[in-house]
Order: sequence, then structure tokens, then C-alpha cells
Amino acid sequence: MSHRRESSRVIQMGRFGFPSGLRAAAMILLAGWLTAGALATKLLGQTPLVSIVQSVQPMMVKIYGAGGLRGLESYQSGFVISADGYVLTAWSYVLDTDDVIVTLHDGRKFTGTLTAADPQLEIALLKIDARDLAYFNLDSAVTLQVAERVLAFSNLYGVATGNEPTSVLHGCVTAVSPLNARRGTHPFPYRGSVYVLDAMTNNAGAAGGALTDRQGRLAGLLGKELRDAASNAWLNYALPIDALRSSVEKMKSGESIARIDPDDLQMVDDPWTLEMLGLRLVPDLLTRTPPYIDRIVADSAAESQGLRPDDLVLYVNQHLVRSVKEVRRELSTLSREQSITVVCQRDAELVTVIFNPQ
Repeated sequence: MSHRRESSRVIQMGRFGFPSGLRAAAMILLAGWLTAGALATKLLGQTPLVSIVQSVQPMMVKIYGAGGLRGLESYQSGFVISADGYVLTAWSYVLDTDDVIVTLHDGRKFTGTLTAADPQLEIALLKIDARDLAYFNLDSAVTLQVAERVLAFSNLYGVATGNEPTSVLHGCVTAVSPLNARRGTHPFPYRGSVYVLDAMTNNAGAAGGALTDRQGRLAGLLGKELRDAASNAWLNYALPIDALRSSVEKMKSGESIARIDPDDLQMVDDPWTLEMLGLRLVPDLLTRTPPYIDRIVADSAAESQGLRPDDLVLYVNQHLVRSVKEVRRELSTLSREQSITVVCQRDAELVTVIFNPQ
């Protein structure tokens, strides 16, 4: 009888229908699995998604500027690329104003100054008066492969206006292929490879946002709203940082810069003029009328250089010009005794011409 009672105690059942001894062993084994799993997660760097998103948000900015009409939204996205306030974004009409507002993740607002732009890549560099910012290091950017999972950060539809976080989409890279796209009837000038995404990033306000891998490492810049030239379908894509890095470094060093303070321009006594070049730009009716060529004077220097009507003047001597007024103002600082270089955009190509002294 005593033996039977002892046996009864040994095989006593636990709460969940398992013998107590087996339950204890199972708990020990489960604890071991959890500990090993947590250790493996830590060692492999598999940070939880929420933590990754939170770590990226301080580097994102919301940009507000020109626009406001239907189809011309007055906002876009960008991200910080230096601790002292350089912001990389898409080059668009939103920046076509002196009152560009850059809002940081914590709600602080700064006036953004357009320091440079690359018309081939259609990217722009802004500068804000801020210090000690969290930023993406372009030299640490990663290269993505097809099927790799990604996160897309942007202020799509302008839903974030203050200290609200930017929106995040998740998806994967469906292809890495050359871009053949257009905006309206105009071909997009960049023809290099892009990351084609299955996330719906082609939305108002998303241009200039950041594409990262699942660990939050920068990989690309979300592109502007474009359609595929062959299928007419909207494209969800990002420009690889590898394709932008060299251009960004040149812009930061001062190449192809915008005039920061036009009032400080030094006029010369005998400057170049549009009339001397043989150029007639479109009527200057707006605050910033884009400097399209309206007409070429026959037998002029412009005609001999091959410029055409509808060419868009982008640079005069490496200085970005965004309006008819800025073209005239820039020419007024250049003596006709020196050569000048003019860069124009013609459909998807850039045309560079040099006018020699007269």
C-alpha cells in the first residue's frame, strides 16, 4: 500500500494533463529555446521592425513649398545626409520658391535654402541652419538585390505636418533595371538602373523619401511620379544611392550651385545679354517664370551653337537659374570679354554650349 501511494505521488498529473516531472522538463527546455532564440536574434542583428522604423524617423524631413493646385501638391519628402543640415530630396517645382519650409521629425521648422541641383538625376540639395542632426551616411548605403525586402519612408499625401512621423510602406525589390519613363509627354532624363518596387510609392508627396533595407540601412531615394514609356503604367521606383553619391558630393563641394543671395551679385559694366546671344525667352509673367527659349534670332550666336525653341535653360556658368529673371541677373554679372557656358535641357538630354568673348 505504501509503495502504491509513493508511485501515486510520482505520477501525479499537472494542471495541463502532463506529469509534473515532464512539465518541469518541458519548461526547462522551452526556457532554453527562448534564451537561445533571443541570443541568436541579438547576434544576427534582427532588430524588431518597430525599433528600426523609430531609428530612421529622426533622419526624415517634410518639405513644403510652391504648388497647392490639384496635381501640383505643395509638399514632398527628404532626408538628412549630414549633421550640419544638408537635406537630399527630389528636384521639383515644390522648391521653386524662396520660402521652402523643412520640418524635422520633432516638429522644428527651418527655412530650406536650395544650394544645388542635378537636372539629369533630378535631385536637389537643401541646407537648413541646424546642428547635431541624426543623418544617413551615404558612404554606408547598401546595394539591394531582387526579392530583397525594403521599407519606404515618405510624407505621402502630406499627412505629417509637424512632429508626426512620416509614413512607412513595406515591400520588396521586384527588379533592378534601366529606367525608361516619362512625365506627361516629356521623357525622364535619367536612364540608369533603378530599384523597381512592389510597394505603392508613386504617390503625391513621396518623392524624395528614403528607401531602406529591413535593417533600416539607406539604399535609395524615392523617385518622382512617372509612367512607364512603353506600358503607360505608373512606376514605383527608387534611385540607388550608388547612382547619386558622386553627384551629391559635387553639389556639396559647390559645383553647379544656386545663388544663395541674388542681391549680392556684382554687376559688371559691359555684361552679356540675351540679345547679344540671340535668345528670346518666354514672357516673364510669373514670380518665377521657367526660362524656356521662345525664339532663336537668325544668324545669332545661339543659332550657331544649335540651341532651339523650347530648350529649358538650367545653368549659366555652373549657377542654377530657375527663372527668366535669374538668367538675366546671372548674365549681368558676366563680362562679354569672358566665355560663358550655358546648359539647357532638351527633352531627355542636356545640351551644353559655350559662348566666346565678343
